[in-house]
Amino acid sequence: MPGIASAATAVVVGHVAAGTTTIRVGSGGIMLPNHAPLVVAEQFGTLAALFPGRIDLGLGRAPGTDPLTARALRRGKPDTSDSFPQDVMELQGYFRPPAPGQAVQAVPGAGQSVPIWLLGSSLFSAQLAAALGLPFAFASHFAPELLGEALELYRGEFRPSDSLRKPYAMAAAVAIAADTDAEAARLFTSLQLSFVRLRRGTPGPLPPPVDTMDGEWTAGEKAGVDRAFREAIVGSAQSVRKGIDAFVRRTRIDELMVTASIHDHAARLRSFEFVARETGALAQGVNADGPA
Repeated sequence: MPGIASAATAVVVGHVAAGTTTIRVGSGGIMLPNHAPLVVAEQFGTLAALFPGRIDLGLGRAPGTDPLTARALRRGKPDTSDSFPQDVMELQGYFRPPAPGQAVQAVPGAGQSVPIWLLGSSLFSAQLAAALGLPFAFASHFAPELLGEALELYRGEFRPSDSLRKPYAMAAAVAIAADTDAEAARLFTSLQLSFVRLRRGTPGPLPPPVDTMDGEWTAGEKAGVDRAFREAIVGSAQSVRKGIDAFVRRTRIDELMVTASIHDHAARLRSFEFVARETGALAQGVNADGPA
């Protein structure tokens, strides 16, 4: 996808893990219909061997790209999204200790403890994660419509597994922070412009921000962007803190993933610093006052 360094996910995960010492690093995620489960097991088994206890594997079932690119990735094979549940279970099997006489093994990978997350923007993966007893992450940073329903379905139908005894959910949200609400809103226009161009079929690198979106979109396009980023949290540090607090309390998620598509790298880092500081303060408040 133009503008997103996501094609060689395992390579990027390894680079980030090598440049850090304590944080967990995971895929968000590997679109499993595009990749053989054995290849994914060996890639992430290698990462887990290099960075023990720090690697997560997030799996999705969407093509993640256009039909021609998807066909090239699959070497001419048809869409395999319908076999996603079977592919997930096959992948899980490669991470277990090999059975006597097992002909096909992931090397490395077999016996590795690599947490698997199922990712989704609809109800399908929520239901599958519940059935398999896996953690679930919802893509509310661009597809928020079914967020509440998906989390409710996941929690209500969850079946304990060897890897997870009770539901464990994550949600993603756009969080853009700056010194003022107005500056954060300006930074946010890069993502809004990018989404408009994607919907027009002209995707590309993240554009620089503009002072106003007037003239940049039609009324229908604006409505589509507003729907897609309904859960976006944009503003000053104080505004973002309130927004994140409200989002976490409403969704009752166990983990929050934030994304900030900001054109200027320094502004992006500053936004993440604001968010880290404010979420840290929120976490301390939760610890002092009990769970939200």
